[in-house]
Parts: sequence; structure tokens; C-alpha cells
Amino acid sequence: MMIHDVTKLAGKYKNRKRVGRGRGAGGKRAGRGQKGAGSRSGNSRKTAFEGGQMPYFRRLPKVGFSNVNFAQRFWVVNIRQILEHPSFAKGGSVDAGALVDAGLIRDDSRDLKVLGDLGDHSLKVKLDVTANRISASARKAIEEAGGTVSETGTRRDRVRGVDRAGGDLTPTNQTKKLKRYKAKMAAQAAPADEGKGKKKKAKKG
Repeated sequence: MMIHDVTKLAGKYKNRKRVGRGRGAGGKRAGRGQKGAGSRSGNSRKTAFEGGQMPYFRRLPKVGFSNVNFAQRFWVVNIRQILEHPSFAKGGSVDAGALVDAGLIRDDSRDLKVLGDLGDHSLKVKLDVTANRISASARKAIEEAGGTVSETGTRRDRVRGVDRAGGDLTPTNQTKKLKRYKAKMAAQAAPADEGKGKKKKAKKG
């Protein structure tokens, strides 16, 4: 047998470390340290326990409900930007598809809103604008120049029953909560009205 045959097998099978058998046999404390709860049997410390100090999850700030995730997001374009683009220099149809092709908005993932900022320009061409929302100043400028405006409204408008094309912004689809509230108020007002009528009749008698 040669030495390389011996060294090849040396260390392949390592004996298990026998803890808690004295300092000369791998440690007298078995890796548990010197006294304390962690060195005793039966210790079951919580995962998030930090020695009694305020735990991490309680040090984090409390954050309440926010409507930011439900905000209505628009691609916003001013009439000034439309007039400055060569595609609309002579007027024409303006909608989300045309604005995407012109590079004025990125895509049709959001609703389109047209605002009436003209800057140093004056609207003299006829624009047929179709958008989800159009400001009052933009509508006025477009119609005065002989153009047309078609305001389709957003998904929220359709859910609430708001007809922006007709100009009436009063919601027709009321929520169940609002209906219940109105029914409750009507029921509370009815007995009071009946009581007033009885009192008046009693006085006459």
C-alpha cells in the first residue's frame, strides 16, 4: 500500500462531534452558550423575538387604506400640442389612435383627456375630437373653430350612469348604500309627518 492510497481515504469518514462531553471532547456547553433560557431544554422562543425590545414588525409605520390604487389615470394632451404637430396642421380627426400614431401619447392603455391650453396659438382649423374627457375650455375653442366634440366618458362614468355626451353630469345609477340611506331617511320622516297631522286634527276637534 502506498501513501497516496492512504491519504485518498483519509477524512472521507469523519466522526460525529460529540457535544457536551467536556472541553477535550468537543465542548462542555454543547454549543448552547453559558446559562440563560437558550441553554435549557424546553425553550421555544418565537421567531420574531428580539430579546424583549420592540420587534421589527411593530416598529414599522402603520399605513391605512388609500384610494391611490383606484385613481383615474389619463393621457393628457393640450390643443397646443395637437396644433404644433404636422399631422394636425390642417385639422382632421383627433382620437386616441391618431394621437398614438403622432407620438403624442404612448398607447391606449389609459383614457384620453384633452385640455384647452392654446399657448401662443389660435385655433383656426377644424378638429373633430373624440376623447373620454374634454375640458370646457377645449370644447369651446374647438366648437368656435367649426370642429366637433365627442366626449365618450370613462368606465367610472358608465358605471355611475353619467351621460357626458348629453351634458348632464348627474349620476343615474345610485349605489345600494345610497339607496338604503335614502329609504331609511324617508322611513324616519314618515312617522314624524303623521304625528304632526294627528296633533293638528286633535286641536281642531
